[in-house]
Amino acid sequence: MNVRTAPRRTRGLLAAGALAVLLAGCGIRATEVPTDFGPAPSRVRCSPAEPEASTRAERGLPVQVFLLCGSSLVAVDRTVRVPDGAADSRRVLVAQGLLDELSREPSAAEQRAGYSTRVRRGMTVRGPRSGDPEDTLRLSTAPADLTSAGLAQIVCTFSDSAAAEGDGSVILGGPDDARPRRYECTDEVRSRPDEEEPPSSEATGG
Repeated sequence: MNVRTAPRRTRGLLAAGALAVLLAGCGIRATEVPTDFGPAPSRVRCSPAEPEASTRAERGLPVQVFLLCGSSLVAVDRTVRVPDGAADSRRVLVAQGLLDELSREPSAAEQRAGYSTRVRRGMTVRGPRSGDPEDTLRLSTAPADLTSAGLAQIVCTFSDSAAAEGDGSVILGGPDDARPRRYECTDEVRSRPDEEEPPSSEATGG
């Protein structure tokens, strides 16, 4: 045995013992077994997804549409192409572009983040009929025939866009002769679209 190394080994053992006592005093058990707590989460659910390259390259009107994520509505960025035209026809074109975006399947990145939609594909929108308030938007499917979440997506998306009236409400009708109604997007609707239908009242004027 090398006598010169004995003090060094003794000091090393004493230091290790002191460290073990210190850890025990802090409530931490010393261990020589490596611990693995798994990888860190790669994405926070419902976090805003990065626009894909094709979307970033598009030229058009920047808009936001409301998609479902978890049990809530969350706004995501989109772009719609709207030709120049009269203000009234442009409003309907904006509404149609928003409908198309709502019914489009979310991108792969958005699906990974938890986004989905309940708006039916192929829906169209037209302007008012004779006797309707001038800001009416008539859907190809009656609002009463939509799911609560699908109607909430449309109302909240329209109300936050150029398709809405100045007060943020939106007047919607269907393809039938039923009178259109004025809908609002509330905090409760955004928080619980499956449970809270957008509040509405009969639209007057025309």
